[in-house]
Amino acid sequence: MAKYLLKRLLQSVVTILLIVSVVFLLMRLMPTDYYFSEDELMKLTEDQKQSRLEAEGLLDPPLVQLGNFLVRLSRFDLGTSRRIQTNKPVVDVIGSRFGVSMRIGLTALGIALVIGVVLGVLQARFKGHAIDHVGTGYTVFINAVPTLVSYSLVLIFGARVLGLPSLYSVRKVQQSSILPIACLTLTSIAGYMLWTRRYMVDELNKDYIRLAKLKGLNDRQVMFRHVLKNAFVPLAQYLPYSVLMTVGGSLLVEKFFSVPGMGPLLTDAISRYDTNVVQGCVLLYATLGVVGVLLGDLLMVLVDPRISLSGKGEVR
Repeated sequence: MAKYLLKRLLQSVVTILLIVSVVFLLMRLMPTDYYFSEDELMKLTEDQKQSRLEAEGLLDPPLVQLGNFLVRLSRFDLGTSRRIQTNKPVVDVIGSRFGVSMRIGLTALGIALVIGVVLGVLQARFKGHAIDHVGTGYTVFINAVPTLVSYSLVLIFGARVLGLPSLYSVRKVQQSSILPIACLTLTSIAGYMLWTRRYMVDELNKDYIRLAKLKGLNDRQVMFRHVLKNAFVPLAQYLPYSVLMTVGGSLLVEKFFSVPGMGPLLTDAISRYDTNVVQGCVLLYATLGVVGVLLGDLLMVLVDPRISLSGKGEVR
């Protein structure tokens, strides 16, 4: 186990560095004019532009720039923002957005996980009954209706009927967070319902369930002692990944409700050619994704000790 974990950690670090390095080199293919604002392009002479680019190391060979970037990265120095928040450290720019997305994302995920799994269990337990049909209808509706349409329905109902703020406000954080959380929750509930029901129905049709019933276990004992435990294993693998990626923010929801979170930051940084912020966001998302997959594998082992991460050839 320790050997496997060390191997995966090394693979994770290499993967993150490769992703960040490729993005860094691709960003260096952009014309140097993109590093200046429109006013600077009009006011600065060519010599002044070249001097500034040279001072920032942007005229060095790309591999030299990459080496300098990795050295700064080892000191957790991601540089400063050029356009999003001029001359503010990228770590601070991302940090101020990260907290907003974390609060909204984790709240929505927690609610969706509890409700979705419980309803999925009930659907599997009462397959073919009213609750199963209603749950299936809800899942089909969420997946069939365009996301913006469902968000608009939530917005209209929340703003006109309940009187909730339609846009995020730093003055009314709790009230203005309700609708973004509701949109994320309603979508995620459908996903957890669908997969929980699917895995549990698959388990109910296996031979060991019939054997358990023949031994005298009632439906409730079979459901909670065997079916739910085994059905949760595949869900457990993706749970840490889901948790970490929700912290990264939801682009559509945060744009829709003007939430100053992580979701719009990457697209804004790309459109405004703020390369340092782009590199910081890519580093964050790559780290969240890789760590989420690793934690998912470890959680599977904790849920089901029969699963071994290491063995012959160190293959899971």
